[in-house]
Amino acid sequence: MDVTGLIPDFGNLAFTIVAFVVALSIIVFIHEYGHYIVGRWTGIKADVFSIGIGPVLLKRMDKHGTQWQIAAFPVGGYVKFRGDANAASAGVDEGAIAGLTPEERRATMPGAPVWARALTVAAGPVFNFVLSVIIFFGMAYYQGIATDPLTVKQMAPISGVENTLEPGDEILSIAGLPTPELAEFGAYVETLPDESPLDYTVLRDGAEVTVTTLHPYPAFVGSVTPQTAAADAGRGAHAPSHGPAAARRRVRDPLAHRDRRRADL
Repeated sequence: MDVTGLIPDFGNLAFTIVAFVVALSIIVFIHEYGHYIVGRWTGIKADVFSIGIGPVLLKRMDKHGTQWQIAAFPVGGYVKFRGDANAASAGVDEGAIAGLTPEERRATMPGAPVWARALTVAAGPVFNFVLSVIIFFGMAYYQGIATDPLTVKQMAPISGVENTLEPGDEILSIAGLPTPELAEFGAYVETLPDESPLDYTVLRDGAEVTVTTLHPYPAFVGSVTPQTAAADAGRGAHAPSHGPAAARRRVRDPLAHRDRRRADL
């Protein structure tokens, strides 16, 4: 087994994992920040803002009394509000809120009015939704509307035909009919004159040029069934009609003359 052949795949896998962790961390941060900032706006204090779970790697206390931290396992995150029993905000920490004044109790999650708690809980999903809208609008603004201009990639050589189209030519019209996008080209060809050659107007190096070449779908013989009149005619065009070679051909192909007679009828 060639171990070196696994290196590109391993590199792609590592990149995928890193990209996934970064994307997940951004999504989690935006989600949890929605909970945090709306809670702060509505008067609910947060004790911990964590990206990741498990052992704490880095932490910092801000002026609002919230500990911002990065944990070892980047598979989630949480905001622990004052008065929450745990990071999941499941239950009430009775010990933490016991003996608090009404003003202090108002700054806890259990002591906040229903409207403040409802807004704080809903803010996480709403912030994620806003993030997705911003990303899609940003992509649309940056990339624009997807189009498929009809552009020549390469020209297949055809015996006896000069290639007047060149790679990179953007075809603007054929026989005076403006070309559509690539997805509609099949139906467009049906509207072209059933003749060849045709005039092509192309954009080449920033200038419009008119060239003449074959119909986009010219009629060609792809293959010929053996032991038929067509096959015999094709061989006749390239094989000698007299002499030993011609005699050998007639002996090996006894059905060819019968097929030719049928074709003549």
